[in-house]
Amino acid sequence: MMVERTTAVIDTEPHLAGLLEARKLRRDQPPYEPRSDEAVAGLLNHFFADEAPGAEISGVARLGGGASKEQFCFTLTRPGRDAERYVLRMDPLEGITETSRQREYEILRAMQGVIPVPRPVWLDAEGQYFGRPAVIMDLVPGSPKPSSMTLSVTGLGTVLGDPLRGLIRPQYLDMLAKIHNFDWAAADLPSYAAPTADPKQATRWLINFWKELLEQDAVVREPVIRLATQWLEENVPGCEKLCFVHGDFRTGNYLFDEATGQVTAMLDWEMSYIGDFHADLGWLLQPVFGTRIDGVFRVSDIFEGEEDFITAYEAASGNRVDRQTLHYFKVFNDWKSYILVSALGVRAAREQHNHQDVLLTFLAATGPMFVADLARLLAEGDAP
Repeated sequence: MMVERTTAVIDTEPHLAGLLEARKLRRDQPPYEPRSDEAVAGLLNHFFADEAPGAEISGVARLGGGASKEQFCFTLTRPGRDAERYVLRMDPLEGITETSRQREYEILRAMQGVIPVPRPVWLDAEGQYFGRPAVIMDLVPGSPKPSSMTLSVTGLGTVLGDPLRGLIRPQYLDMLAKIHNFDWAAADLPSYAAPTADPKQATRWLINFWKELLEQDAVVREPVIRLATQWLEENVPGCEKLCFVHGDFRTGNYLFDEATGQVTAMLDWEMSYIGDFHADLGWLLQPVFGTRIDGVFRVSDIFEGEEDFITAYEAASGNRVDRQTLHYFKVFNDWKSYILVSALGVRAAREQHNHQDVLLTFLAATGPMFVADLARLLAEGDAP
């Protein structure tokens, strides 16, 4: 069931505007207490007493990673059926992003059969059972990084190496092309709104959403961030083709079988929306998500430089990359990344409203890197 949210005065996508207003009400909450495995088992038993009477819950265990959601795997055994493994994703009070489990459930359902994604099975959009909004989906086998990379934060500087690079490359392009060419207008996505009022509405909504998050959570007022906000507002490009945008497409957010290189699932759809596909390209081109080997920047450790990626993407998707629009979204994504790590993340950690205080504090150290890159990009003006 879709839950309607009150539309606020912020000129952004209506469902997201409701999230922005709702998060203000959580500001004065006491510190968040991460759920123990035993507590989650109790919540699951309560939920499935209504959803699947007679089912038994076992093997509840917290999953590592995740700077925005608490994640637990568990086994569900229903009468007359084989045991099934699922993942519970549940909101803390605050995180490094502000997103909707309703939207996550809808897009995962819509993407079934389009690209490999987990199957969403149950939704508790308002936290009736779990205390906070939650979604339950199939547990998909696979790894987000090679087993040799044991100490790194998933997705930051991931080195796939050979032969994984060559095996994953065509799948990576195919998934991204299918997302951007997805017929969102024909899909059942009731909580997503199409920005069709004018060619700039999609990006204007995007900027307003992240600007409001910055205003709510800013810990310091960086002059370069103020300048970037002004530049983004004054240089909004028109969107020639409204596409579905993943919002966090990169190495580290897909699972693969390490032995075969087969991608088993694309994850982390929580920042998705309908807008300009250049936003996804600018995101995955960020240096933090790639590697530099022998002086060559490897995009997602798959492509040998930006031009290799753009050429391959255009061939796979049929979408033409506009270099000035791409430059705009490089600026936007550095700005967005700063807001994530230096505003939302720091605020959540400081207020003890998240289960990953240490990780959020660690990620805050990347803030100056995004500020420096913003200064460089802004100095280039409307390049190229």
